[in-house]
Amino acid sequence: MGLLDGRRGLIFGIANERSIAWHIARGAAEQGAACAFAHLPGEKMERRVRKALEDGGFSDPWMRSCDLASDEDLDRLFDAAAADFEAIDFVVHSVAYADREYLRPGAFVDTPRGVFAQALDISSYSLVAVAMRARHLMRNGGSILALSYYGAEKAMPGYNVMGVAKSALESCVRYLALDLGPARIRVNALSAGPCRTLSAMAVGGFERILALMEETAPLRRNIETNEVGKSAVYLLSDLSSGVTGETHHVDAGYHSIAS
Repeated sequence: MGLLDGRRGLIFGIANERSIAWHIARGAAEQGAACAFAHLPGEKMERRVRKALEDGGFSDPWMRSCDLASDEDLDRLFDAAAADFEAIDFVVHSVAYADREYLRPGAFVDTPRGVFAQALDISSYSLVAVAMRARHLMRNGGSILALSYYGAEKAMPGYNVMGVAKSALESCVRYLALDLGPARIRVNALSAGPCRTLSAMAVGGFERILALMEETAPLRRNIETNEVGKSAVYLLSDLSSGVTGETHHVDAGYHSIAS
């Protein structure tokens, strides 16, 4: 018997088989969940995501494109989910974006207004926009999970405006937890250590971050992406029934030390 037997979830953010969202989907499916997927628009992205899912054992997955910066796209996505599913039990938000030109050491002070606003919109506000719509399908309560990073708490060279956006995301988690708690919807964040994903590789100095983690984290290693997936299963399942408004770290203990 799986921890998520009979549950259905909607997962945002798979780009390929290295994506954290892909590992979360695999972990959820192994525990009995039925997963549906929202991906970035475009035929190339659709083919890439479909291949990653099929290679991961998802046969004929439910997939829809969605631009999280578009309310119209979000409305279409949730209308389609409402038409096809009686209800959903969990949502995974593993989406972030900032202009790569400003994700390098020393560039934060030069962040233009438009770049800042875009990063906050896609990386932070989109969680609110998703929760606003998902709550109507979460008739039996459930769990909403967002993906964050330690750069939300401490300044990390090169993370820059994305760190600010992740700080806002973690604050959104707490306020959504407060609003949605009466509906028995829990909202949490997973703060994952650095993983070799497409988005992470866009951050300047990423190899230095990996080396620092391996040298100083209490476990003296970097994490494996599937470890994030396993912690996600805990936060999506009834094992965490009393947990909401929390940021749970999966970073080999790095957040707990002075560095």
